[in-house]
Amino acid sequence: MIVLTNQEMSGHSLTMASIKVRSKVDEQVWSELRAMAEETHQNVSGLLTEAIREYLLRHRVRPEVLEHLDASVERNRRLGELLAK
Repeated sequence: MIVLTNQEMSGHSLTMASIKVRSKVDEQVWSELRAMAEETHQNVSGLLTEAIREYLLRHRVRPEVLEHLDASVERNRRLGELLAK
């Protein structure tokens, strides 16, 4: 279970609303995250926020991308059928 200490949460941007999160993380990964925070003079909360933001950007597909994909599949349906044979 993750429980951030006041020290780990200090320095968090005042312009951003924040929430407390509780979760389970592999112990080794947690140790590496804490070490990275210490090495880079950042707080764990900031690193977690950055990691979550980057994950969402990489894994969330924007609706316009899906629309272009659907249009491309439709335009190339015959080619797809030929390639499938």
